[in-house]
Amino acid sequence: MIHTVKRGETLASISADYRVNLHHLYAANPGIGHLQVGQKVQIPGLPDPNTIPYSIDVSVGKRRLALYHNGKLVKIFPIAVGKMLANTPTGEFVIVNRQMNPGGPFGVMWLSLSKLGYGIHGTNNPSSIGKAVSHGCVRMYNRDVLQLSDTVPNGTRVVIHQ
Repeated sequence: MIHTVKRGETLASISADYRVNLHHLYAANPGIGHLQVGQKVQIPGLPDPNTIPYSIDVSVGKRRLALYHNGKLVKIFPIAVGKMLANTPTGEFVIVNRQMNPGGPFGVMWLSLSKLGYGIHGTNNPSSIGKAVSHGCVRMYNRDVLQLSDTVPNGTRVVIHQ
């Protein structure tokens, strides 16, 4: 997968966001030096999102997650989003890894996004769905996040917008 460098990013921050060992990042990008905005960086271990037929569109304002297959809407899921002081980040991300039964308030599944500390996950508080209550993550009903995780692979593009 290829990442396009954004303002303020370093190889260390990109390594953390994608959960890739910094040494592996250097190995995949021989001769890489000082990063420039717009520069392309190879992320080892993740498929190119352009080769994955699925994509996810998250509307923070509408509190819904839409799953697409080859550009066609498959299903819309209700979600919870970040509360005012911990807004859900907007932008384009990819799913970088996943964990079953992560514990805590994250329900039955955690799908890590390519922004450190953020993900799409289940919840042990289903009454929170439809509200702005999280610390910035996208919460789903447990049955929905399981269906989503069974459908989409790591590397799936996730666009989050207001």
